[in-house]
Amino acid sequence: MKKHSAGILVYKKQANGLEVLLVHPGGPFWAKKDVWGIPKGEHDETEDPLVAAKREFEEELNHPAPDGDYLDLGEIKISSGKIIKAWAVEADVDVAKIKSNVIKIEWPPRSGQQIEIPEVDKAEWLLASQAITKMHKGQEAFIERLAEKLDIPLAATPKPEQGSLF
Repeated sequence: MKKHSAGILVYKKQANGLEVLLVHPGGPFWAKKDVWGIPKGEHDETEDPLVAAKREFEEELNHPAPDGDYLDLGEIKISSGKIIKAWAVEADVDVAKIKSNVIKIEWPPRSGQQIEIPEVDKAEWLLASQAITKMHKGQEAFIERLAEKLDIPLAATPKPEQGSLF
């Protein structure tokens, strides 16, 4: 049976472009990896995917899923075979107030030892063009679809200004 996940991509329009809210997975496996994604989680085929997405958002961020008009971003199939369905909503979420739920995992793998970790260890607002480069493989399609629906070009991430020695 295929696994299904559902998630929410929160966005805001800024003077410098489209910004999206991404989360970094918690735990030792991800600690040194700069890989981000949308808040999402698994659900069974009997559960409404948007209801699941809102539940998972609240669990992972300890913040209610934002109110607003949700844009359907469709679904993607990742290399594991899992199908992820996502929606986008315009909102402002204070990342300083995010506190994830805690889950148990086996660590180290195949050790039989269980540890508790935050499901999400941090969240950040990123320019969409920057976010695409940091996302789990396949999830970047959600940002591309959002930009297309909003008719906002995904401009290149501006390079930081470099100081001069002279």
